[in-house]
Amino acid sequence: MTKLKIGALPDERPVKVSVELPASVHRDLLAYAKALAGESGQPISDPGKLIAPMLARFMATDRGFAKLRRASQSRAGDG
Repeated sequence: MTKLKIGALPDERPVKVSVELPASVHRDLLAYAKALAGESGQPISDPGKLIAPMLARFMATDRGFAKLRRASQSRAGDG
């Protein structure tokens, strides 16, 4: 079985954000939720809850973003 990039969904206090997705992205999100449910054995009642961990994973693995963030934090620490 394929190992998916996100695992169990964290239980954190949410911040409400509205977003519009292209239909093709929504279909892929539904398919991903189904695959994750099959892998974890836990049904995903709201596929929209996958968006936050997907974004977090994307940002955590984006080297350019990490470099900019480190530079920004080091400048903030200088003042």
